Order: sequence, then structure tokens, then C-alpha cells
Amino acid sequence: MDWKENLISTDEGIREIVRASKRVAVLGIKTEAQSGQPAFYVPQYLAAAGVDVVPVPVYYPEVTQILGRKVYRKVADIEGEVDLVDVFRRPADIDQHVEDILAKKPKAVWFQSGIVNDRAAEAFAKAGIKVVQDRCLMVEHRRYRGT
Repeated sequence: MDWKENLISTDEGIREIVRASKRVAVLGIKTEAQSGQPAFYVPQYLAAAGVDVVPVPVYYPEVTQILGRKVYRKVADIEGEVDLVDVFRRPADIDQHVEDILAKKPKAVWFQSGIVNDRAAEAFAKAGIKVVQDRCLMVEHRRYRGT
């Protein structure tokens, strides 16, 4: 299979990822103190919609729980399977997380709105991981969860 087939941009491909993602690690999640930022309210929405959200903050070393869930410091350290890693990091900051995410082998990686890193996307796609770039998971979840 051509690795480029793992770079997902079609409505059908996005719907498939959204509907299959029951457990989502959120890399770069913010805390309740930053509740007005997308990196908090998007995962908050997902949790309220019944998605098993796993917080992976980059900052806030003193925080042990976000949204009432245990915090992990690395994606690879999460116990059990992860369907999707939802990334809230600047494009240039994603490179430092590629090996960590690859070690976990999620089914998909999602770069939020405004986030594009073609080098990281290629690395994930070549590893057999589906990749969505520059899309809001909350918007797409609302659009596709019932379809």
C-alpha cells in the first residue's frame, strides 16, 4: 500500500476516523485553568460526548488529573490501546513527539486546526498510521458522530 493513502483528507476518511476513535490521547491538553482555550474545551467536549479522553499535557508538571482523568507525561506510557492521538502543539514542536507517538502505534494521529507538519505526517503515514492535518476534531466529531 502507498503510504500516502494514510494521509486522510476526504469526508469519508475523516468520518471513518471519527467514528472509530473511542479512546483519544490529547497531546498538549490544557488544564481547567485554561478552559477558554481549544486545547481544553475540545477534549472537554469529547469527554462529554462519551469519548475516553487520555490527557497528555506538555506543561503543568504538578497536575495529576485533567477532566477527572489520570495524566500521562508521554503517549507511549499510556496503558492499553489508543485509537487516536489528538495533537495540540505548534507545527515545529511536533517533531519532538514523533518517536513517542510512533512507539504507541495509535490507529490515527490528528493535527488540530492550523497545525500542519508534513514531515511528521509522512513519518506516521509510513508507519501505517492514518493522519489528519489542519482540522478541528470537535467540529468533525459533531458532524459525523451519528452518521
